Amino acid sequence: MTTDPTTTATEEAPAPAVAPAIDPRLLVREAGFAGYLSEFKRKMKSGDLGSVPVVLGLILIAAIFQGLTGDFLKADNLTNITKWIAGPGLIAVGVVFVLLLGEIDLSLGSLAGVSAAIAAVLSVRSGVNEWAAVLIAIAAALAMGALHGFFFAKIGVPAFVVTLAGMLAWSGLQNYVLGDKGTANVLNDGVIANLDTYFLGDGDVIYAWLFAILGIVLFGAGQVLDHRRRTAAGLTARPMSEIALRTGVLAVIALAAAYTLNQDRGLPLPLVIFLAVVVITDFVLRRTGYGRQVFAVGGGVEAARRAGINVAWVRISVYMIAAGMAALGGLFIASQQGSADKMLGGGNALMNSIAAAVIGGTSLFGGRGKTWSALLGILVIQSIITGLDLVHVNQAIQYMITGAVLLGAVVLDSVSRRTQKSAGRG
Repeated sequence: MTTDPTTTATEEAPAPAVAPAIDPRLLVREAGFAGYLSEFKRKMKSGDLGSVPVVLGLILIAAIFQGLTGDFLKADNLTNITKWIAGPGLIAVGVVFVLLLGEIDLSLGSLAGVSAAIAAVLSVRSGVNEWAAVLIAIAAALAMGALHGFFFAKIGVPAFVVTLAGMLAWSGLQNYVLGDKGTANVLNDGVIANLDTYFLGDGDVIYAWLFAILGIVLFGAGQVLDHRRRTAAGLTARPMSEIALRTGVLAVIALAAAYTLNQDRGLPLPLVIFLAVVVITDFVLRRTGYGRQVFAVGGGVEAARRAGINVAWVRISVYMIAAGMAALGGLFIASQQGSADKMLGGGNALMNSIAAAVIGGTSLFGGRGKTWSALLGILVIQSIITGLDLVHVNQAIQYMITGAVLLGAVVLDSVSRRTQKSAGRG
């Protein structure tokens, strides 16, 4: 009896089928809350701290200053904090985009200043319609950001050098636009002035409640929709119990915030705009192809290029977004102080915005972060500044404390990355 020479051993004895890999997140979710607790402990041990240090820091800051002054948690003080975070917070949102690329932008403070100067001078001295002046100022900032991105992405000049040059150039342009007077007041009760002073419904309490309830409903509906979509596609999805818990926690925070705001003047416009920008930019980064490209470029330029991503365009667009956010932030700062002057955007404005992004959890090394980092981080920074003002601490000491907090956040980021690498997650 002869055998077919083409018959191999593997054909006579087929290899056993390989069991399909199981998504570890599915195992965690199937175990219920015990599984989430175990996953939380594992993340803490591996250095994946997330927003935990920031939240604990906010609680500690509030407890310390409330104990020292007795006034920190009063409704009027907390309302002021929600107003004051808008300007530097919007700049910090732009910083997050740049940091996701693993780069830096030193010009954002100057861009905030020159944008506010352009808008104020056009509307007050030249008689241009204020809405048009604001749009021209933002468009000018976008063009400046595109210029930075072009030299960085196309010419190959290091981002540090390009934006350092931009910081000097736009600061000079800011002084030139303002002229010999060195300042330009915003129009009384105008568009820019109302950015900081306006409360929705002129302090009507219903607006804060409606805003809180709307946020809760949209969040819960989005979570349920995502659950159904992933389940229909056969993907891992959060159990409804977790969705209910997340929505419940948000409801407690949102309703408590609405109650606190209503003890003072109601819902401030700066908070509404800042939160809207954070939500929209978070959606762009997490839910769109463009956002995935930003993370890909930040994770590895060569790998992103080989994947077919237009790296140059992503870089240029990110610097434009950062510049646009700086322009918006500059307008809010001008509204808060009632004028655009030569000092706007200078001093510690840029440093506070960078510190906010890093303290909030965005990595300086690129590829990791979210725009919610800007909100959390600027809350920490502004809470510290406000608390120190309440106890009448010298501004020089405030700078040193803010610098120490920033250094601590960077050290934590570095240690976290190293710990995750040792745990095989870096």
